[in-house]
Amino acid sequence: MFQFKQFSVKQDKTAMKVGTDGVLLGSWAPINHNPFSVLDIGAGTGIIALMLAQRTHAEQIDALEIDEDAYEQAVDNFENSPWGDRLFCFHAGLDEFIEEPEDEYDLIVSNPPFYAEDYKTENEQRDLARFQDAMPFEEIVEAADLLLSENGVLAIIIPFKEEEKFIALAKENELYPIKITRVKGTPTSEIKRSLLAFSRNEISEIEIDELIIEIDRHIYTPEYIQLTKDFYLKM
Repeated sequence: MFQFKQFSVKQDKTAMKVGTDGVLLGSWAPINHNPFSVLDIGAGTGIIALMLAQRTHAEQIDALEIDEDAYEQAVDNFENSPWGDRLFCFHAGLDEFIEEPEDEYDLIVSNPPFYAEDYKTENEQRDLARFQDAMPFEEIVEAADLLLSENGVLAIIIPFKEEEKFIALAKENELYPIKITRVKGTPTSEIKRSLLAFSRNEISEIEIDELIIEIDRHIYTPEYIQLTKDFYLKM
């Protein structure tokens, strides 16, 4: 069980545990447009949807999870949270979900599986959660194009090395970057992740910055503390 300030996350059934990527996206995703409806693609434990339930007044927060164990865990975590009436999880793949879209969403978030490298482990469930072939970037972009409301935002976290490719893909679907945060573990380490936000409206000045997580082992930067302090117990 992972305990946050306002909710807890059980993770004993799922291959992918609560991690920094999910917490980063959940606390970073832009909400200044006051989203009414949110969709979390590839929910895992449901952590990002739960974080957005805490951060927003969105009436409808839907999550999508293809793995049965993860789906059951997300449902459990939603029901045990203070926002159970606003959270709903679908047990389906993205391709299936977009066949008959019923709703548009003001915010779509995804922490997609992204180890596109060729190695695979013996744990099929973990591989499904981690490998890009389970949910290619193309699918996410196409789904966002289909499901985003007129002023909606797509927010995603991906490896920095995939940033250019993803931005180009989004542009093909007339989705344009509005905010980019590049994440480093320490001041001297390489950029590891890109947090990207897109909208249907192209803007002249994209907000671009950098986030460093730690100055030293378990000594967090003021910026990281500021971003996550509403969630982590010890921040």
